Amino acid sequence: MTVRQCVIVLEDGVSGSLSAESARPKTLAPCGDRPFLAWLMREMQRFGVEEFVVLVSSCSAQLEDAIEQIRSFLPKPSEIILSTCSFSSGTGGALLYSKPLLQERFFLCHGEALFSGNLSRFLQQAREGNSVLVRSVDGLSRYGNVRLQPDGEYVEDLYFEPDRSRTAGFASSGVYIFDHSVFDHLTENSSLEKDVLPALARNRSLKAVPLSGAFWDIGKMADHEIQALDLSGSLLRPAVFLDRDGVINRDHGWVGTRERFEWESNVRETLACIVDRGYHIFIVTNQSGIARGFYSERDLEHLMDWVIDSIREYGGNVDDWRYCPMHPEAVIDKYRGTSMDRKPGPGMLLDLMKRWELRPSCCLMFGDQPSDMTAARAAGMEGVTVGPASLSELIASREGF
Repeated sequence: MTVRQCVIVLEDGVSGSLSAESARPKTLAPCGDRPFLAWLMREMQRFGVEEFVVLVSSCSAQLEDAIEQIRSFLPKPSEIILSTCSFSSGTGGALLYSKPLLQERFFLCHGEALFSGNLSRFLQQAREGNSVLVRSVDGLSRYGNVRLQPDGEYVEDLYFEPDRSRTAGFASSGVYIFDHSVFDHLTENSSLEKDVLPALARNRSLKAVPLSGAFWDIGKMADHEIQALDLSGSLLRPAVFLDRDGVINRDHGWVGTRERFEWESNVRETLACIVDRGYHIFIVTNQSGIARGFYSERDLEHLMDWVIDSIREYGGNVDDWRYCPMHPEAVIDKYRGTSMDRKPGPGMLLDLMKRWELRPSCCLMFGDQPSDMTAARAAGMEGVTVGPASLSELIASREGF
């Protein structure tokens, strides 16, 4: 279910001149301490995006330098590919040109807009076909309006002149999930907004997924207005850290395969509620089963891909995770020893806090072992013991969730 690729249209029309050294797409303007595009990419990384394909009309040293700068602000390593379209093609043509680079399913975002919400809810409802994320608005304007069909599931019309008697409705959030069926509607000289999306709507092939969240559009802002935007207050979120065995799944001892993984009651529903409330979720887990030879690091990574995908199917998320395979009594030489990453050491927590720019006072650690509580204290955050009360029961009893 997780969509691991995101296409970003660097600026509307794509054919704008970026070749001149003095030209700079608006999305690269400073927004606080980093380019606006870095905030957008950071938010998409939360929900599993590992590769970005950036559509540009032409490339320059300035643009390449800006992309390299953005990498330093991202909490996870990502592949960033510049897809340069050398003809005046419009957004549809540029997307068609990039087809050889694209996975079977991919996000598409406009570089000058950022939606912040629980995108796992979008993934839940956009499992196949083509979908647009829409948001409720109090004031309709011509740009971005979306009218739904009577069933409320598919788009009927886009960018229409609003009825003056209506002041509320839906607007596009600038976030889409497409599969390769979209290429049936693309030509070398086509616009997503004017040609492709209306064609999908006419064919009842564009699903609308309403979702609440924050939205910023810098398209008509001056540089000083973009600089003054305080996105950190919304996007540098509070965080919940979770041990895995005994918190998310039953602790059967050294669980490294799907066959031995048994979910704790209601845990996936609980994680969805935590994400809905605006929290990061991180997993930090000791995995001495690797050191003992019960399973490999690759086995664990495959298991965790499935675990996180399953959590997203329920509307939850895991922004990132860490594991420590080290153990003093390891049977495999390279894993024998001590490590500050192994709880009760705080290494895994501190690494995630640094990468995701977290304040300890805004973090909680839930674990079922004394070593989890020791690691939390060493990292400067509150620790909450799981057991006999489950994670679901503890979250339900705490304010803020």
